[in-house]
Amino acid sequence: MSELNVPELLNDVLNSRANVVLLETPDGRCRHQIGSFQDCEIASHSRMLPLDCSFERGGPWAGVSDLFSSLLSEITAARPDLLEAHSLEMVHVLPHLRKTLIVRSPSLTDLAGPEEKTRNYPADRAVRIVHGLIELLDEWKNQTDRQGLWGLVADNLDDGGAMGRCFFQELMRRRPSGFQLIASVRPGRSTSVKTAFSPTLWVETTKVDIPPVEEKKLSASEAEQLATELERKIGDDPIEMQVQLPTLLNLWTLAGRPEGVLRLRRFGLYKYNTLGMYADAIRYSTGLLDLACKHSPHDEQLQWSIVLKLMMSHVGLQDVETCLELAEKHGARLVANHPEWQGQFYYMLGMFYGRYRKPRDYDRSEELLALGLKAIEESEMAEGDRHFQYVFNRNGLAMIRNFQGRHQEAIDLCNCGIVRLNEHLGAEKHRLHRSVLVYNIAQVYLATGSYAEAIQYYSAAIEMDPNYSEYYNERGSIFLKLGRLQEALVDYQRAIELSPPYFEVFTNLGQCYRQLGRMEEAVAAYSRALDLQPNQVLAIIGRAKAYDESGEVEAAIKDYTAALEYERTQWELYANRGVMYYERHDLESALADFNRAIELKDNSPDLYQNRATVLADMGRPSAAISDIDSALRLTTDEQARLDLQLRCDEMNRVGATASAEVAVPQP
Repeated sequence: MSELNVPELLNDVLNSRANVVLLETPDGRCRHQIGSFQDCEIASHSRMLPLDCSFERGGPWAGVSDLFSSLLSEITAARPDLLEAHSLEMVHVLPHLRKTLIVRSPSLTDLAGPEEKTRNYPADRAVRIVHGLIELLDEWKNQTDRQGLWGLVADNLDDGGAMGRCFFQELMRRRPSGFQLIASVRPGRSTSVKTAFSPTLWVETTKVDIPPVEEKKLSASEAEQLATELERKIGDDPIEMQVQLPTLLNLWTLAGRPEGVLRLRRFGLYKYNTLGMYADAIRYSTGLLDLACKHSPHDEQLQWSIVLKLMMSHVGLQDVETCLELAEKHGARLVANHPEWQGQFYYMLGMFYGRYRKPRDYDRSEELLALGLKAIEESEMAEGDRHFQYVFNRNGLAMIRNFQGRHQEAIDLCNCGIVRLNEHLGAEKHRLHRSVLVYNIAQVYLATGSYAEAIQYYSAAIEMDPNYSEYYNERGSIFLKLGRLQEALVDYQRAIELSPPYFEVFTNLGQCYRQLGRMEEAVAAYSRALDLQPNQVLAIIGRAKAYDESGEVEAAIKDYTAALEYERTQWELYANRGVMYYERHDLESALADFNRAIELKDNSPDLYQNRATVLADMGRPSAAISDIDSALRLTTDEQARLDLQLRCDEMNRVGATASAEVAVPQP
């Protein structure tokens, strides 16, 4: 790691060819010293964009929100269609847009109120937002400045939110030729930040002695006055509360008002847990439970709600041990005298043991679900709520039954739940959970190979929740398995329309196009999947086969080679690459691949036949005949045996003729 003084910074850093330049500065900031961002003659950048990635100052999307806020007016004026296509992503990053930008195709999970939100998104769902934003940015840049290099000058990258850091890491991995990231971090943090970037990137780290930014310090009374005025202005508007959350949190902290800090941290925990941004939600929870216990010691409902959201956030990140620790240390105490909370508590514990913990403990899970059911029946909750909680609990048991292979019991439990909800709740109540029950039945039928029934229930779930992308993706894969390719294609395309991009559906789309014989489109779909998630073997193999079937030999060899880095014992990959080597007349490489394929699978007559062809072309007829003999021994089909025998006879004849031509005359 080298050290630069400030005058060298402009010339050396801004003109660096590295994809990412990490500057260690005393306070983790550099924007104020890099100078005028509009006057970039000294650098190779066509545009410089100053960003502040500090979570404390900007929240989970700090830096990313600065970037899109600076471009918003341009895009709105020239490409409103682009904003509309990425409306879901944009309202995540710039929440105030919810007031003017209509989010396309919301699902029931998006629309359900807090009391009916019975399904949280998996953690990787938030990553789709990141990729959608990258594609929006990339399309806008290509339209306005295709050849230019944009410099992103970011303060406090090491202090960014989890999703904000993910955006910059993925942007630089996917589009390194269009952007350069010049980011400052605090001393000693560049190494850990560097390791989060793709190893394919050139990342430089440099120490720079930039004087810290001097900021005016507010007094406690000034901070309290500003916070009070801002909250009065916001009122009950949850969108404005989300927008102003970092500012308000800082002000109440400076004011020394823990009750304000408690309220705002709780809001952040709730909001970002609901959005599936679990790591960022947990960050808002720092010190939150201690604050609640200290300043609201008798408000057990407040404390329980915090523990519950924390458990949900940790399980969203697959951190089961922390969930169990929270449950044992705080949860059991808080719900002890509240049967209406116990049902939820025991349900979550049951899921920890029966779904998330490895190995799963189905007996313990069932015991906990039974305790939860008993608490629900003994509670004094409203009748409609009791029926719902009962069905919710039995849905958990249905999942356990499915895992146990007791599929009909799982189906019966879900069907009984649907009947109970229909009998006791109005049609407008718990629409999300009703659809989830139908979806769960579809999954059970899929697990048992009952494809007609699975399609029936997937279709019913789609009718109830027509904008949930995963339903189409999963039903499409059943159609694909059944060879109903056009129906699969329609479902995959609809799944793509309904969601920011995710690699699974593009991989499936590639599989569908390949089976349809549309190889160019298959390659494009696989490539899109690999752009979103590199190193996924299914897409690499699929693209290799599409190149193979298109006669693109070099591209196929490259992908087969990449796949073999992960699947070194998959004989078919060696065999397919061997054929490609043969096509380009690289007989030695082809022979090596067929040798390895036969080592891994020595009972395939086709492999021996292919190696025989290579050996014959290499002028080794005896070895080729030996392989034909091996293929004969492994072949039972009479016509195939006849063909092999004819080939063997021909090789023997050719071999005998060659021997006669080179024989030494006898006296």
